Amino acid sequence: MKIVRYIKSAILLISVMTLLAACHDSPEYPNNLYGNFDALWEIVDTRYCFLEEKGLDWKKIGAQYRAKITSETTQSDLFFICADMLDELKDGHVNLSSRFTTSYYRQWWTDYPQDFSMRTLEEYYLDFYWLSTSGIIYKQLPGEIAYLYYPNFATPVGETSLDYILAILRNSRGLIIDIRDNGGGLLTNIDTFVGRFIDKEICGGYITHKTGPGHNDFSEPYPITYKPAKEGRVKWDGPIILLTNRSCYSAANSFASVMKSLPNVKVVGARTGGGGGLPFTSEIPVGWGVRFSASPIYNAAMECIEFGIDPSEGCEVHAPAEELAEGKDAILDFAIDQLKDLPLPENKQ
Repeated sequence: MKIVRYIKSAILLISVMTLLAACHDSPEYPNNLYGNFDALWEIVDTRYCFLEEKGLDWKKIGAQYRAKITSETTQSDLFFICADMLDELKDGHVNLSSRFTTSYYRQWWTDYPQDFSMRTLEEYYLDFYWLSTSGIIYKQLPGEIAYLYYPNFATPVGETSLDYILAILRNSRGLIIDIRDNGGGLLTNIDTFVGRFIDKEICGGYITHKTGPGHNDFSEPYPITYKPAKEGRVKWDGPIILLTNRSCYSAANSFASVMKSLPNVKVVGARTGGGGGLPFTSEIPVGWGVRFSASPIYNAAMECIEFGIDPSEGCEVHAPAEELAEGKDAILDFAIDQLKDLPLPENKQ
């Protein structure tokens, strides 16, 4: 039963958190400028999971930013010194939270083309008319091509809603799933979607957790498995094209990784933004919270997905801003071209 699986997943996550908290004895740090800085540096040094993959000399980075603290440094100054140090991780899952602001590394997406315009989609492809449920926008496009846009994995997807969506779209040549600009959310929504596209249990990836303070102290990989939806649910066994851009992150990145492993799926667009670590939170003496990637996630081939998922071979496509402004979405057009000449399902022929 799915509920049993979710309970097992919850127990696993609680175990991961407990191991993270108990993997070593942390020193006591005073609640002053240097004490708070050192506490933050040590938390990242012993518990952040991608220092080796990113080739970071964390000791050198720590010394560089610690030297910025002087007798004139205010608590506000300290926050931004610490935030700048955390930005060296180049990780959108890393935040430092105080009562006056929260730091966030944005360059994982701001330094790249957007490759998407919601207005262009709504006006030129959906003609300002679509169906929607569970946060999903869907419609059968001209040429009998099914289209589904899912903008946020934070929105729970109901099994009954998916039944209606797939039943309404079933008489189509292929299905386009668009997750561009999806910044992530609930990993459990991946289970719900993937279960509609498989007929047997699959291993979609692996997860490990820290077992000690060393940069390479990790557990053995734990498989992440996906099961088919229950009998009676509406399934989709035809061709699927998944549209991605750089702003696909975290759960959206993991979804792209799993979908790319399925034989009937092509990933079209730009490389995703990454975010392949399960976040964990801690705190430093002043009371500021720190959130960071603690448990790395891998694809089915045990390849790290922190740095993003590439499109399928021959399917890297970009949608220039000037074309989007004129009503042309090159990524969506490419996907439509891939499907437009495919035969209709037998029950529609």
